[in-house]
Amino acid sequence: MDAATEMTLTFRCPRGLENVIPRPIPAVTGLPDWFKALPQKAFNPTLGGESFTVKKCPPFIDAMTYGFLIPLAIDLEVHDGEFSWNFDVPEGVVGDHSYSPIDFHDPSQIAGTPFFDDDRFIIKFSNFWTIQAPAGYSLLFTHPVNRRDLPFTTLTGLVDCDAFHDNPVLFPAHWHDPDFNGVLPKGTPVAQCLPVKRENWSGSFEALSDDDAARLFQTRGEILHGNDVYRRKYRAAKR
Repeated sequence: MDAATEMTLTFRCPRGLENVIPRPIPAVTGLPDWFKALPQKAFNPTLGGESFTVKKCPPFIDAMTYGFLIPLAIDLEVHDGEFSWNFDVPEGVVGDHSYSPIDFHDPSQIAGTPFFDDDRFIIKFSNFWTIQAPAGYSLLFTHPVNRRDLPFTTLTGLVDCDAFHDNPVLFPAHWHDPDFNGVLPKGTPVAQCLPVKRENWSGSFEALSDDDAARLFQTRGEILHGNDVYRRKYRAAKR
């Protein structure tokens, strides 16, 4: 299998915060504890025996470990729907933007969407890092992949960060757990950043030929009767 090509995203923060706020991290290093604790196999009552869990599913893992995770800058306390924090910005920090870890969007801005609640704002996670992508690449910012355990859902957006890289991208999110009370700790991933090469795509649609159908049945048979077939035979190196 071909080795992955190494590319670089450049993250910059205001001078004075580089040793205060957590850095974005490669998503491969940010797997949650629940995933690490998963067994590779579990009893499947439908089949009457053991079967592999998602911990052995390469597409599930590759999605979670691709790109970078953008962390929450400081602890965020939530009590009965109210947010509070304590961020002592060091003297000499360069910049004139807000140092609040969150902002908000008025509900009217998402009226007519599934994210709308008449009496609730859409929160917006602040980001103190500008991100520069290589020429020809955009960045897909989305909710951390497969992280239903988080009390919010970050909205997805695609930003051309090869050109737009002198201002931080902010992350609107729907706070979907109104019963959450406690502290969302510093370093919690609030967005996943996935580089996407800009290319024009078209679709081609056709019926399976005899050769196509033969390969389909062969591949299906390999998957049904073998272990880790996709990982061993088809999966491309990601790093």
